[in-house]
Amino acid sequence: MRPTDSTPAPRPADDPRSAGSAGSARAGSARAGSASRPGPGSGSDGAALAFVPAPAPRAGGPEARGIDLVPDEERGGRPRDLFAVWAAPNVSYLSFVVGAALVLMGLTLPQALGVVLVGNLVWICTGVVAAAGPVAGTSGSVVSRALYGVRGNRAVVVVTGWLIAAAYLALNWSAASVAGIGLVARLGLPASPAVDAAVICVIAAGTLLIAIFGYGLIVRLYTGLSVALTAVFAVVTGYVLAAADLSYAPAEPLRGAALAAALGAGFTLVASAPLSYTNSPDLARYLPRDSSPVAVAGWTALGAYLPSVVFTAVGALAATGLDMTDPEAALEGVLPGWFVPVFVVAVVVNTMTNNGMTAYSAGLSVQSVGVRLARIPAVLVIGVLGTAMTLYAILVFDFLTAVSTVLQLVVVVTGPVMAVAMTDLVLRRNRYSGPELLAQRRGGPFWYRGGVHWAGFLALAAGALTAGLWVRTTFWTGPIAAATGGVDLSVPAGMTVAAAVYWAATGALGTIPRP
Repeated sequence: MRPTDSTPAPRPADDPRSAGSAGSARAGSARAGSASRPGPGSGSDGAALAFVPAPAPRAGGPEARGIDLVPDEERGGRPRDLFAVWAAPNVSYLSFVVGAALVLMGLTLPQALGVVLVGNLVWICTGVVAAAGPVAGTSGSVVSRALYGVRGNRAVVVVTGWLIAAAYLALNWSAASVAGIGLVARLGLPASPAVDAAVICVIAAGTLLIAIFGYGLIVRLYTGLSVALTAVFAVVTGYVLAAADLSYAPAEPLRGAALAAALGAGFTLVASAPLSYTNSPDLARYLPRDSSPVAVAGWTALGAYLPSVVFTAVGALAATGLDMTDPEAALEGVLPGWFVPVFVVAVVVNTMTNNGMTAYSAGLSVQSVGVRLARIPAVLVIGVLGTAMTLYAILVFDFLTAVSTVLQLVVVVTGPVMAVAMTDLVLRRNRYSGPELLAQRRGGPFWYRGGVHWAGFLALAAGALTAGLWVRTTFWTGPIAAATGGVDLSVPAGMTVAAAVYWAATGALGTIPRP
């Protein structure tokens, strides 16, 4: 594939397809298909461009399309198809680990289950943001140009679309690798760093294949995988319930500030997963333009919420009767020997489904900041970074410490980013112009001042600062959290401040016309 096969598609100012209306976008795509890919020697920021038609996705082959506009003739499906797309990656071993961590913090079983139910409601945010996909017809990392400006968006995407995405790749690969390394040991291979590294690399390679084949494979494959993974994890659940102690109570029940601190930390831990998916438009952009935004939001949120609640709750139940400080050994210890390999394979496959989506979106993010790479090489770049981080997490760092630290600390950024995205969508009434977002032209509606939307940066900075003051992890405790006895309100505080500042700043600057 040529380096220009999936690069972004800015349009010149005099291109009639840059008019910005949904109608002109529809007409333009009907006339020229997906003519949104610059040829050799193309410029940026509104320079004159030569366009090369983009090839339509090939059934069974790698997806060639990158962040460029998805024309109407390539769209299809229904919003309810998103249920399986989001369910498969959330039938998760990592959910067991997070659920167990709630009980290990000192919460009672009812308290832990309450945190699971409430914390996972944040998936509604992921669903709402996904509604921009069919309207814009491009990736979430391009839609966010409306929030931060054509140039300003690049800095945000480098953090959220590259670094944090690579961290989540590493976190999930670490979970699967721990289980895979255990299975390799059962098969009689000697324990060594070289064997561990080989397991990690095999899992990473399988994941990147999903990301390379892209949207078509994800939609077709994940329906069957969600059923198969649910069946395997349901069997595990049965054995966990048999070993659970429903009358469990902590040796020293938490009260007062200590209880508030544990509840806050638990909520942050659970909410961190849905807050990381501001890329949810990526998996909705192939739906018809007139798809119901309520249906898109609902099926996305429901598909993620249900399995997340069920299997995080099972993890909490497991911790009442098993020693979940070593979750792999604990779960395998209650399973029959013949079923352990099935469980490990399910863990690995689940990780591939989860990270396949993450790597797919991360590859689009690489393109959206102007890096002149096709989508597939961009995916490989992110994969190499995530693999390196996984090797460090497994071979050098403690796994459970890595889980808690990463999931609790990243919300300082992901919470405000999600809040700004939701607020912008509400203020614009979900009216995004894919052609204008891709045009990157000077003087366009998303150029703002010098290519930067300062309202977005002010809101993000204020939200992140507030979240940092309230966050509590083993790595960092904010001053307000410390002063209140370790109470972690980083998610609600950071999101509320970011949303309020964005609303006020866009009104003061007049950058988003009010109805």
